[in-house]
Amino acid sequence: MEDYKKEFIEFMIASNALKFGDFTLKSGRKSPFFMNAGAYVTGSQLMNLGDYYAKAIHDNFGDDFDVLFGPAYKGIPLSVATAISYSKLYGKEVRYSSNRKEVKDHGDTGILLGSKMKDGDRVVMIEDVTTSGKSIQETYPILMAQGNVEIKGLMVSLNRMEKGLNSDKSALDEIKEQYGFSAAAIVNMQEVTEYLYNKEIDGNILIDDNIKKSIDEYYEKYGAK
Repeated sequence: MEDYKKEFIEFMIASNALKFGDFTLKSGRKSPFFMNAGAYVTGSQLMNLGDYYAKAIHDNFGDDFDVLFGPAYKGIPLSVATAISYSKLYGKEVRYSSNRKEVKDHGDTGILLGSKMKDGDRVVMIEDVTTSGKSIQETYPILMAQGNVEIKGLMVSLNRMEKGLNSDKSALDEIKEQYGFSAAAIVNMQEVTEYLYNKEIDGNILIDDNIKKSIDEYYEKYGAK
């Protein structure tokens, strides 16, 4: 495994963004692990997170885009931090944009926060994690309603490697098939499990035999084919 992936896994743990236990996800699935980008709250955490996303986006999609779109609400700080990092690391100015939960009818009107979209804009979507693809179903029509924009791809921090809403394919593969754009992640859950299994970090073993068994059982039920 590449060193930056190991660093990112430990960064998620240190930031309390990746947890193990018993969680109910937005999709309704019961999961033995949970990824929460809302745990990144300090300046240094957001700076590092933006750098990881910027490097992954650059490696997967290059510089051929204009806007980073982060779905509300967790996608807002992700898109802002990554836009800053992209300028710092690659010298390219990209705009950030997000949707509002409710359309604003005064002042800075409309459904978008940050940059407005215009015809010809090339967009990279950015999220914390995609479990079943449900959030993309909600935000994709919003983007398409803004004009003749092109979605270059989706970047998430963690690929949970489980089946999507409508098939036994992974959510990321299902998104690519349904919408026609690529989806990538900084790390996937197999890499996380292999790296953390029986490994002591700060005096704790996060994935012991019991947690590993729960993860294996989860993937027997929800794992992508």
